Amino acid sequence: MPTSNSHENGAHGHGSHDTSDESNENTALLPSFLRGEIAHEGESGRHGFHPRHFLGVTYRSSNLVSQYVNFLWPFVPLAIIFRYVLPNHPLLIFGLAYVGMIPSANLLGFAGQEFAKKMPKVAGTLIETTFGSLVEIILFVVLIVKHREPVEGEHGGNADEGNLIPIIQAAILGSILTNLLLCLGLCFFVGGLRKTTQKFHAAISETGNGLLLVAAFGLLIPSAFYSALKGETTIGKSTLGFITVQDKFTPETLKRDILKISQVTSVVLIIAFVCYLLFNARSQHSVFHEVIEMDEHGDLDREEDAAKMRYTGTETTVALVLSLGLVTLLLIYLVEKIEDVVQSGVPDQFLGLILLPLVEKAAEHLTAIDEAYDGVINVALFHCLGPSIQTALFNAPLVVIVGWILNKPMDLNFEIFMIVLVVLGILVVGNFLRDGESNWLEGALLVIVYVIIAIASWYYPNPDVATSNGIEGLAASAGPKNVTIDRALLKDLLRMANLDV
Repeated sequence: MPTSNSHENGAHGHGSHDTSDESNENTALLPSFLRGEIAHEGESGRHGFHPRHFLGVTYRSSNLVSQYVNFLWPFVPLAIIFRYVLPNHPLLIFGLAYVGMIPSANLLGFAGQEFAKKMPKVAGTLIETTFGSLVEIILFVVLIVKHREPVEGEHGGNADEGNLIPIIQAAILGSILTNLLLCLGLCFFVGGLRKTTQKFHAAISETGNGLLLVAAFGLLIPSAFYSALKGETTIGKSTLGFITVQDKFTPETLKRDILKISQVTSVVLIIAFVCYLLFNARSQHSVFHEVIEMDEHGDLDREEDAAKMRYTGTETTVALVLSLGLVTLLLIYLVEKIEDVVQSGVPDQFLGLILLPLVEKAAEHLTAIDEAYDGVINVALFHCLGPSIQTALFNAPLVVIVGWILNKPMDLNFEIFMIVLVVLGILVVGNFLRDGESNWLEGALLVIVYVIIAIASWYYPNPDVATSNGIEGLAASAGPKNVTIDRALLKDLLRMANLDV
């Protein structure tokens, strides 16, 4: 329970809040962050670690849906136990770890919110988004570490043989699509159920959509480069009659070029992400602060949220460390069993594009949807666009650079089908954001588009069956095989080679 000192601190917080608002709106974020200003709504009135309060705050979480998610916590110890007791039941372990990821990611997201509330508003929103993306970063890193290159002479190259790069690529694009179509669609839908029309600020929608278009362009370049040149490659040596010609542009050369382009592009995209952070932190800090402040005053549950108990600084740290540890452990279990899941019949692309993004984005989605329902549409929009921007400009390039360090050929050569879906999704969302307002119908349409994509991804063949970006498939197709050819065409070909029939 708060002491009398905490009431005095609260009164002081109220008194200082009004005087600091004006300076916050006109002062750049970074200097105020260094001064250590703490938002009043992040104060707990307690110090240290109190187990009963910690469990109580954790159970109540940030909203009612997150509170219900806490009933899934038994799946976490079950996943850990079954991993060692029943190691020969991979699908069961995968299912338990998958469900257990939801409350673990929810705790990480909630702890991130609590930490963010102890920071200046714009900094807090950026930090909260970053904590939400930690699950994704951990997933990508675990996947690239577990990736195994196909042994020379081995046929195929999908996840049931250890090739996890197609799943990483699908998960990158799936994360963007899940945020833009599913999460934003549900935000528009639930917000529209409570308020007929919700208006949002152009500073967030236009900046976010512009950055996503630039990011999509950067991610599209390696795939377009490959598609334009894959038909020009030749395999090692060409024989024309008795003359052997050494080819220079082989599939291996194209693969090497694609990898270099992806690595350099990743560095450039990370620079773009740093520019985005600086833009939010300094150039447009007063604008974003004003937008967030306006949303908070329009929050329909503002008084109820203000009355909730908060973590102390120590409890926030414990929650972050605990949730990060559990998330990492469960993600390792998930990745270990991916080969078995693919062998059971789940397509690579569906696993990467739909299943993995759904679980690793669960906490962010619950937070954004709750904010949209409370009428805080600008913050909800930031939580949909912000993670998508971070995935495209930072998380995806980061995993390429990690692969570069580990000498694993992670590149940005996505399936053309998948990258086209992302570009079209960004254009659709941009069209809905253009008028500066939303309703439940727009949200329903975005969710419908996402469902259609999920259905298509289920039927999309695995990389060992059909691929638009696989060098191995290209090389294999050029290898020796039985070919049926028209007799007249054969005579013409032999005549061109100056051979007698």
